[in-house]
Amino acid sequence: MTDNPYWLAEARGPLRRRRSPGSAEVDVVVVGGGVTGCSCALTLAQRGLRVRLLEAREVAAGASGRNGGFALRGAAMPYDEAQAALGHERARLLWRLTEAALDRLASLAGGACRRAGSLRLSQGEREATALLREREALRADGFAVERVDPLPPPLDRLYSAAILHPRDAAIQPARWVRQLAAAADAAGAEIVEGVAVACDTLEELGAREVVVAADGLSATLLPELDAVITPQRGQMLVTEPLGRMLFDRPHYARDGYDYWQQLPDGRLVVGGRRDASFSTEATSAEETTEPIQRELEGLVADLVGDGPAITHRWAGVWGETADRLPLVGRLPSRANVWIAGGYSGHGNVLGLACGELLARAIAGETAPELELFDPGRFVLATRGA
Repeated sequence: MTDNPYWLAEARGPLRRRRSPGSAEVDVVVVGGGVTGCSCALTLAQRGLRVRLLEAREVAAGASGRNGGFALRGAAMPYDEAQAALGHERARLLWRLTEAALDRLASLAGGACRRAGSLRLSQGEREATALLREREALRADGFAVERVDPLPPPLDRLYSAAILHPRDAAIQPARWVRQLAAAADAAGAEIVEGVAVACDTLEELGAREVVVAADGLSATLLPELDAVITPQRGQMLVTEPLGRMLFDRPHYARDGYDYWQQLPDGRLVVGGRRDASFSTEATSAEETTEPIQRELEGLVADLVGDGPAITHRWAGVWGETADRLPLVGRLPSRANVWIAGGYSGHGNVLGLACGELLARAIAGETAPELELFDPGRFVLATRGA
């Protein structure tokens, strides 16, 4: 099926390109022009380091420009589950990190961000109970959260309960990341598009340190991560404007397997349904499939009825880890290579935060949050395997 990402179709402004890649040595080379790479490059440049960012296609062409446009606090797991997995204090540290990153995103993104909040919905008793557990855990630690009761139409006929995360946001992700790249460019980072890097050339890029910021494609550059960060595909579609506003913020349901938002012009952006075929969606192939697209069309019909035409369809690939937390830090398997990836579908905010954390570490600054994502928690495959 035709790959036609809605976000990436928006016109973009030019970046300065002061030098050709390799024309001069730099302190750090960042591989990957998504939110993480651009965040890392901006922070490094602001600290006076010479940094070159290399992107195989164009800025935001990967997962950073192909997602649902949700900017959510936290990680891939709900807060109560994070407490159980990480411990109380580490979970709170993670949520505070992402709330601060959301504030930074909003200040940098301007009109590419709407601070509308997000709505987590439940379908059935089990999921409703899970919503209540997260709400109580967040409230106990002083994080803003609200119960939505009663549900407005058409949600009331489809879902049983909802909680509102009021500080979350909706974004135009490609526009936001392009603006982040422009800020890095203005700060002195050299951004070079259309330059692919091979795994056997990482240590030959003319830099003291190398950052791999490729999320779901990390293992293509670092084969030792093959069993640690696995690619997963998410598919999306966009409808024509509906003519009426039904959804004023990002929504997600069925443990995140259904998600959607309505844009200010009335278009509906819908994604998910990958649980209909886990085996085929565990892939790095950036293409849509008829079975998942049919499922997404069914979700559109559930939400608004039959009728709206589909104008765009696309797929994006993100990286998943076993504990659903990213790897961020120096790779124990390589002397001068750093990794930031594996956001498990929550990279819009975490990617901004982790790119900055990584840059600060390279610049010699100690950040306690970095310990949450230590790559050493996984046993890596033999290098080059």
